[in-house]
Amino acid sequence: MFKSKNQYLVPLLLSGFLAVGLWIGHSFSPTESAFSGTSGQEKYQKMQDIINVLNEKYVDTLNGDALFEQTISDMLHKLDPHSNYISAKDLQSVNESIQGQFGGVGVRFMILRDTICVTNVIPGSPSQRAGVQSGDKIIQVDGTKVAGKKISNEKVMSLLKGRENTTVSVRLLRNKKIINKRIVRGMIPIESVVSVYMVNKKVGYIKIDEFSVTTSDEFRKASSWLVEQGMKSLVLDLRNNGGGVLQSAIEIADEFLGKGIPIVKTKGEHTGSYTYRATSKGNLEKTKVAILINSNSASASEIVAGAIQDNDRGSIIGRRSFGKGLVQEDVRLRDGSDLRLTIARYYTPTGRCIQKSYDKGYEEYMADQIDRYDNGELYRPDSSLFVDSLKYKTPKGKIVYGGGGIMPDVFVPFDSSGTSLYYTDLRFSQSFNGFAFDYVSDKRTKWKTAEEFERTFNVTDDLIQRFAVFAQKEMKIQIVKSELNHSKSLIAKTLKAEIARQLWLENAYYKIVNQEDNEFQKAISTLLK
Repeated sequence: MFKSKNQYLVPLLLSGFLAVGLWIGHSFSPTESAFSGTSGQEKYQKMQDIINVLNEKYVDTLNGDALFEQTISDMLHKLDPHSNYISAKDLQSVNESIQGQFGGVGVRFMILRDTICVTNVIPGSPSQRAGVQSGDKIIQVDGTKVAGKKISNEKVMSLLKGRENTTVSVRLLRNKKIINKRIVRGMIPIESVVSVYMVNKKVGYIKIDEFSVTTSDEFRKASSWLVEQGMKSLVLDLRNNGGGVLQSAIEIADEFLGKGIPIVKTKGEHTGSYTYRATSKGNLEKTKVAILINSNSASASEIVAGAIQDNDRGSIIGRRSFGKGLVQEDVRLRDGSDLRLTIARYYTPTGRCIQKSYDKGYEEYMADQIDRYDNGELYRPDSSLFVDSLKYKTPKGKIVYGGGGIMPDVFVPFDSSGTSLYYTDLRFSQSFNGFAFDYVSDKRTKWKTAEEFERTFNVTDDLIQRFAVFAQKEMKIQIVKSELNHSKSLIAKTLKAEIARQLWLENAYYKIVNQEDNEFQKAISTLLK
């Protein structure tokens, strides 16, 4: 079976989670000529002079470097919303996401009661080899006490991450016993294919969180395993996937399409025009496919969905995607920072540019998710986007539209049943995963398999009440009885899924939440037609 990373952030559309895709291009250091020229130097010097004056004379203390970097970001956002500046200190974490790996110890953790709690140990990781176990609490790192004091996730990561083959010493608390471990760091994969399972004897499911350098390889491995299990149809879940590496998206679309079929075209003033086409290497050309998208599916996700939709290859199900049709290239600067510059637009096989308008500026562009909620688009398609000038036809005559995202073939309204402000507060705190961590502390071997747990475990009213008391005590979320009762079934489902995730990671989580997921169920019924 496939293991995957433990993610506790489950985006709720009511709050909006803007994920934007990244595309890694040719990174290079600009030559001296790139910044030469007297007039250009004078302009750049003027900017620096202004910041120096602010530093010396402004009424309050200023951080000149931070101000300078913010000025660059604001300038780039005047061009388009996705051109961006990444400082040298932030670039490493961005590149780790793109490359799909980092140097570390291989644990997943949460901070509960000012203590680092190990929720999962990655199989085959340095931590597993050293004997670290799920449920352990880290109280010291390299002799420094980390328990009982305020500490952030970022601080924990900085302590545990490091170059491959370097060592870190940790002191653990396990069942009231102190245990010391010395861990030799290694390369830890950041898996982007986070869930893979057979829904039934013929339908498989794959969930992709993002597109990194390794995603297409992960996808091929996952889909091959499903085919071996008898898969004839696939639900590909790209919801809340903000995109990433263009090449991985192209290679995944290639798996479904015959040789020579167009996947995506890129076109820019200085890059020219290039159409990416499918090769003869696809292993899923006869597999039926339904792709799930929502308003947080962007960039590379939209490339895959657009290629499948425009070539009449499968069904797109859900709600309109984000609408990012701009391609970025990374330009490394001399100080180690990065200029992520838009160099082209991409077009789906029918010729659609699905980049939504940014004519009203960056702030309005980023508020689009809220606008979709306010205008009711979560519950019905936005008819204002269905205009003749944005109409295109697929080879089989199906009408598709450009103008801002991929319009699904089958629209599924957002399911708000059982939601409440109380539930939203619970979901965006650590209430569920914190309670689940405590709950399984003496039950990690109670169920032999996730299937046994799914079949036999039920969330009782008493357990829900214990959970509500925990959230009030530990997370300061006051119980609202009327809203607790209104959201009881939703709380029960989420609680069961989070407990399953503590024990068996994402596969168990998605098996439970998908059972009552309207978009997932619509995909299944569409594939069975």
